[in-house]
Amino acid sequence: MNHWKNRIILFLILEFFWIVWNNSLDFRIWLYGLIIVIPVAFLFSKGTYIFEGVKLTPKGFYYSFKYVVVFIVALIKSNIDVISRVLHPKLPVRPGIVRVETRLKSPMARLILANSITLTPGTFVVDIKENIIYVHWIDVCCEGDPQKLTQDVAGTFEKILMNIYE
Repeated sequence: MNHWKNRIILFLILEFFWIVWNNSLDFRIWLYGLIIVIPVAFLFSKGTYIFEGVKLTPKGFYYSFKYVVVFIVALIKSNIDVISRVLHPKLPVRPGIVRVETRLKSPMARLILANSITLTPGTFVVDIKENIIYVHWIDVCCEGDPQKLTQDVAGTFEKILMNIYE
């Protein structure tokens, strides 16, 4: 059954991007997308084990939408923070590599968490080993308290991803 679920998820993702890239909701465009996407989803679904943790439930869709909103807010806040640091005459930075321990078990959830951390300015994922993510951070604030560091870097993202994937 998981194989079918993975095919459906791959199909939905590919069809969504087909419609977005064609910038049209015309029925013919949608139909052409079906003709192309269905065989692709069936041919390449063997490698989609990464989708196994995804919940196709209303709760999963709600938290996915919430994740996008939280990510956009974090992106805006971190951009403002980095801009203020760059424009500050003394350039107040304390860069360092932080060890972030995540409770996420799904490979897709860890991938999304790592990408979200990297996409927010001021942070960059250096390495991932199982449930440990090493992040280069522009301003390491709470040295010595690993739980506070983890909460600052990944806390909100991780909580929402737990509702989507775990």
